Amino acid sequence: MIAKTPEPPYYAVIFTSVRTDGDNGYAEMADKMTELAKNQPGFLGIESAREQIGISVSYWRDPESIKQWKENLEHQVARKKGKEIWYRQFTTRIAKVEREYSFES
Repeated sequence: MIAKTPEPPYYAVIFTSVRTDGDNGYAEMADKMTELAKNQPGFLGIESAREQIGISVSYWRDPESIKQWKENLEHQVARKKGKEIWYRQFTTRIAKVEREYSFES
């Protein structure tokens, strides 16, 4: 599903990853983090896709909202498990969205 975001500017956190083999509780934690993020102040939406690499883009009102999400204790636990169990490699990028073009038929 494509996230319904407000008029720019807003911010995107782009998380790209390569997973380890097996689920090892990943799917359950991913669902939990999505629900937790939805209740975080400043959260605007999320989009995810997974094939050979995973890409999740979460949208945020401002840099402070992103910082507060990073400091969330449950999110810290999930990030630690990600490094130890679920990911072979990952990169997080933060970008300011200045323009948006949409189409829907």
